[in-house]
Amino acid sequence: MYDWLLGGELNFEADRKACEDLLRIAPSSRELALNNRWFLQRVVRFLAEERGITQFLDHGSGLPTRPNVHQVAQEVHENARVAYIDIDPIVIAHGRTSLDVNSGTRFIEASMTDTERIVEQASRGGFIDFSRPVAALYVSVIHCLKDSEQPGEMIRRMRERLAPGSYVVVCQLVSDDEKVREDVTKLMRDGTGDQWGRVREKGDVRRYFDGLTVLPPYLVDVTHWRPDSELRLRRAQRTHEWVEFGGVARIR
Repeated sequence: MYDWLLGGELNFEADRKACEDLLRIAPSSRELALNNRWFLQRVVRFLAEERGITQFLDHGSGLPTRPNVHQVAQEVHENARVAYIDIDPIVIAHGRTSLDVNSGTRFIEASMTDTERIVEQASRGGFIDFSRPVAALYVSVIHCLKDSEQPGEMIRRMRERLAPGSYVVVCQLVSDDEKVREDVTKLMRDGTGDQWGRVREKGDVRRYFDGLTVLPPYLVDVTHWRPDSELRLRRAQRTHEWVEFGGVARIR
C-alpha cells in the first residue's frame, strides 16, 4: 500500500483496492505517505551529517522505495552501514535482489519486536558494532503493532542495547478524530487478517519517549521536523485527517 501511495510500481491489486478504500476515509493519505518519506530522508541525513552516525537499524523497512536509508547515509559517510529489518520474507528477498546493495547493507528477516534476534543478526561478523552509537529507526511502523505487542516495551528493549550517543527515531499515525482512528484501524485490520495495530493518539506516542532526551523541534507532525522546503511544508497542510507524529531522541 505504501508503495502505491508513493506512486511506485511494487504493489499488487489488493494493495490498490485497499488504498482506494483508505482514500475514501482519509483523502490526504498520499500526502501523508510523501511527508513520511521526506521525513525519513531528512532524519537520516541529519543524523549522518550533524551527529556523525554511521550505523542504522531500519525496523519494518518494507519494500524498497528510493532513496533508501543506505543511499542517503552513504552520500554522507561512504562506510555507513544499514541493517534493514522486516518480518516478510518477500520483502527481504526483493530487497536483496533489487537494491544497489553493497558491503554496507544487510537484510534481516525478523519481527521488529524480536530485539534479541535483531541484535544478534545485525552484530554478526561485526556488521553493526553496538558498542558504538547506532540510530534505531521506527518510522511509520509502530501503528502496525497491537497494544498487546507492547510497542513501548519493544522500544525500551532496544534502547537498553544501544550505546550512549545513540538515537531512537519514532513516528506513527495519529489522529485527533476518533472516527478516523476507528475507521482506518478497522480497514487495515480487515485487510491484513487482523495483523495490524491501530491509529493512536499523540499521548500514546509521547509515552514512547519517556526517559529520553528529545531533540528540537521535539515531538511534532513530522512534516514540521526540520522541513527543508516551504513547498513541502505547505503541502503538508492537506493532511488534516491524520498525521505522522513523532521525533528523534538521544540516548545519554
